[in-house]
Amino acid sequence: MKKMNPSNNNDQHKVLMRLLTYTKPHLKTIIIAFVLLLIATIGDILGPILVKIFIDDYLTPGYLVFDALFVLGAAYLGIHIMNVVVSYIQLLKFQEIALKIIQAMRVDVFTKVQALGLKYFDKTPAGSIVSRVTNDTEAIKEMFVTVLVTFIQSGFLMGGILVAMFILNVKLALFCLFILPVLYMIIRTYRRLSSKFYHDLRERLSQLNAKLSESLQGMGIIQVFRQEKRLREEFEDINNKHFQAGMRNIKVDGLLLRPAIDLVYIAALILVLSFFGVTSFNSPVEIGVLYAFINYLDRFFEPVNNFMQRLSLYQQAIVAATRVFKLLDETELAPEQEGAAGQIQDGEIEFRNVSFSYDGKRDVLKNISFTARPGETVALVGHTGSGKSSIINLMMRFYEFNRGQILVDGKSIKEYAEHELREKIGLVLQDPFLFFGTIKDNIRLHNKDMSDQEIEEAAQFVQAHLFIEKLEDQYMHQVVERGATFSSGQRQLLAFARTIAANPKILVLDEATANIDTETEEAIQTALAKMREGRTTIAIAHRLSTIQDADLILVLHHGEIVERGTHQELLAQSGLYHKMYLLQNGSTIKFEDVVG
Repeated sequence: MKKMNPSNNNDQHKVLMRLLTYTKPHLKTIIIAFVLLLIATIGDILGPILVKIFIDDYLTPGYLVFDALFVLGAAYLGIHIMNVVVSYIQLLKFQEIALKIIQAMRVDVFTKVQALGLKYFDKTPAGSIVSRVTNDTEAIKEMFVTVLVTFIQSGFLMGGILVAMFILNVKLALFCLFILPVLYMIIRTYRRLSSKFYHDLRERLSQLNAKLSESLQGMGIIQVFRQEKRLREEFEDINNKHFQAGMRNIKVDGLLLRPAIDLVYIAALILVLSFFGVTSFNSPVEIGVLYAFINYLDRFFEPVNNFMQRLSLYQQAIVAATRVFKLLDETELAPEQEGAAGQIQDGEIEFRNVSFSYDGKRDVLKNISFTARPGETVALVGHTGSGKSSIINLMMRFYEFNRGQILVDGKSIKEYAEHELREKIGLVLQDPFLFFGTIKDNIRLHNKDMSDQEIEEAAQFVQAHLFIEKLEDQYMHQVVERGATFSSGQRQLLAFARTIAANPKILVLDEATANIDTETEEAIQTALAKMREGRTTIAIAHRLSTIQDADLILVLHHGEIVERGTHQELLAQSGLYHKMYLLQNGSTIKFEDVVG
């Protein structure tokens, strides 16, 4: 896919056209708003003509034509009142359209983010994504709210003013046309320079958000390791670069927006006055025409100034839209499912010669093969980076793989519908994630078919009910962001309850008891034994004491299965597993001897 360049006019045009596709559902409202805008523009143009008629035809010393002046005055006042009403309605309509467009765009972006694969999030800071969903779409909203309306209104008004000037004096109107190519060159130069600067500014803002998000999420670690000064310096460095990018934009704005336009306006005003001065030698000057021309000239440059001022917002919006569309066009999607395999009945899992690489260069899994039957527990052990979590990631379909096969009930895992996999595979991570809301909501996960009794039974099953009933609001207790007010063990218990409540066929445990104290772990191990009955269980374990009753233990080393068997069988082999066991049980064996 060709990379979009926001400083290229063709690319800017493509981005604008794509933005305008969001207006299609609001076409009827847009037509009404444009009709109102046209009426308001006509009203603006008629005002000076009425004044010109009054000056040239009825402003006579000692003579007052009351009826005609009353009609002119009433018409002038009526036009202005109508303009106020019409302008208010059309502005309201355009604001409504803009807000609905941004609402739809944010939903599209959020939906796209949810459809992206984990590989995308591995390489993209969360703050950068947040910036695109919030700041960038807000910049686009400003374009729809003010920029397009101003551009169109300015176009209507400038066109109407030129027509009125030709009606008043063709020769002078032709002279005034010289300003159009000058204005075009100023606009072209501004767009070319500012687009690059605004792109840099949006990138710096994205980096600011990313650094802020990282700091907030890791505040505990930052304070414990006294990293405040370093983070403050890094944030200040990014902030200074953001300031410098902003100053470059301001310098371009200060030179090519109002000052340059005012210079052209002064030149046009001198031309008009000189024309009337020269023609006054040969014929009388019509004061009304002079007033109307100067008024029109002033009104002509007013929309030009508005246009130029809004052009900076337009450039920001185009750059922001480029970033948003880049996210919407992202191809790093979650693996697709064919959905033709039907339902998972037994939950038997088989890996056949599965190899996998995150970067396409270095394999983190090499020819992994094993079978986990219903009711069996297969444990994965090994040092950090041996490939345990990668096996889980592939089985959960977080990443796509192309070498080897993963079968569930004898069918490729790729053939099942996504919702079928998510319903039948229960995952409990080492660091569980809790949503803002109530305990009941976190266990139910907004499944309306799950009753309060089922929620409580799930909590009792995993021993979570004991601490929940001690809370003031019990199951209606409010959970703050990420469950920060709960202990690690309590969060893990709630994660267990959430998994059990869904009643999966396959259970995946990623060191699920690592954050639970010894007393709680004993209760959990009892619950896990009941959970595993009739279910296929895949468990990652660092503490070998938690998987001694596993039906099959796979020992991984550098992405390969180097040993397999039960706990006793592996100890008898006196291999890597035996060394790990001795290390965890206080032996003097060196860590290097285990991982080397």
